[in-house]
Amino acid sequence: MKNIIILLSSAILVAGCTHGGSPEASASAQAQAAEDEAALATALAGRVAGPPQDCVAEGELGTQKTYGRNVIVFTGRTGDVLFVNRTTSACPDVAGRSLKTTTSMTRLCRGDNIIVYEPASGAEFGGCSLGEFTPYRRTR
Repeated sequence: MKNIIILLSSAILVAGCTHGGSPEASASAQAQAAEDEAALATALAGRVAGPPQDCVAEGELGTQKTYGRNVIVFTGRTGDVLFVNRTTSACPDVAGRSLKTTTSMTRLCRGDNIIVYEPASGAEFGGCSLGEFTPYRRTR
């Protein structure tokens, strides 16, 4: 009998921990995701997507900006192309920060794990895993 009570108590605790949160929090997250996608659409306005690439040479990349937790947009060095990367895991905000990886920094590739850090202090903010790079070029 004692074992049954312990099992039931454990099951109740586990069920309580797996609750998905309040409907308000879910609605707020959905609203934020819609806002992030709208901002991305604005950034890509007037551009056409090219075929996805597995890797991009570091020399082709300039600044980067995060749109939500799973999209990083890298500006090409000339500004004519934006590389959209939908990460395979949530990523910290990259704006104004630097990226490092354990693989070659001569290029970034799909599957690379990156760490977002502040160059001046060396503080790390977390990391994520990169997806494919889709180039968006200006229409003429």
